[in-house]
Formats: sequence, C-alpha cells, structure tokens
Amino acid sequence: MPRRAKKPRRLVADGRVYLWTLRHSHHVPVGGRSAECRETLTLHPQPAGTGGPLRIVFTEGPGRYVPGGFPMGSGDVGYVRGGSLNLHEPGAVRALLDTALARGWRPEERQAAEVDGWSLLEAAAAARAGDAGPARP
Repeated sequence: MPRRAKKPRRLVADGRVYLWTLRHSHHVPVGGRSAECRETLTLHPQPAGTGGPLRIVFTEGPGRYVPGGFPMGSGDVGYVRGGSLNLHEPGAVRALLDTALARGWRPEERQAAEVDGWSLLEAAAAARAGDAGPARP
C-alpha cells in the first residue's frame, strides 16, 4: 500500500525526531501563467512546540532544475551540471538537515527559518554520495 503523499514522514537524527514534508508550488503573477516552480522541504522538530520549523526552498532558475513534470522525477532537484538530490529520499533529507545544522541552524529556536536550498545542495549531495566528510560551515 503506497504512503499518503501529504502525510509527514519521521526522521531521527542525532537522537532528535523531526517530521518532514515536501511540497511543490508555483508563483502565479496576477493575470499570468503559472511560473517559477518551487520545492519546499519542511522539517519540524519534535515534540511539537520544542522548536521552529526549517523550510529549505529550491526555486527553479538558470542552470538548475526542480520537478515540473516529464521528464523529471518527482522530488528531483539539482544543477544541470552538478549535484542533485531526490527530496523524497530520507537519506537526501538527512544530508540537507546535517548541512543546515553545520551551517548554523538550531532546531531549538522557536521561530521558523527559511533557507535557500541551493546554498546547501552541493555539500549535501557530496555527503550523500560519500565524497565528503561532515558538511562544513
């Protein structure tokens, strides 16, 4: 039985539990066509109320891709000539979380934080591939 796409998934990292979701959205200018695909990965520290969520946002742009339909797979983000991740894979989510933590995100802070996913992608993809040690600040 397939899992429900909108149901948060559970991730345990360094003894802390997170619930995470992945959403696809578009910016639609007034009176215009849908444009600017975005993938937003959100991690919620648990138990609820013990920290603010981390939103890692990937917005399409020159030299990079986010899923917008065929031929890309759901959750795929990456550089045309560089690293890539599938945001449906728990290992990819863990690599992004580890990179965000190494660069200063603190899950115990109560307010929401939003990070440009492209600033984390190369380090997370390298760590996921086993090409690098821990993500560096």
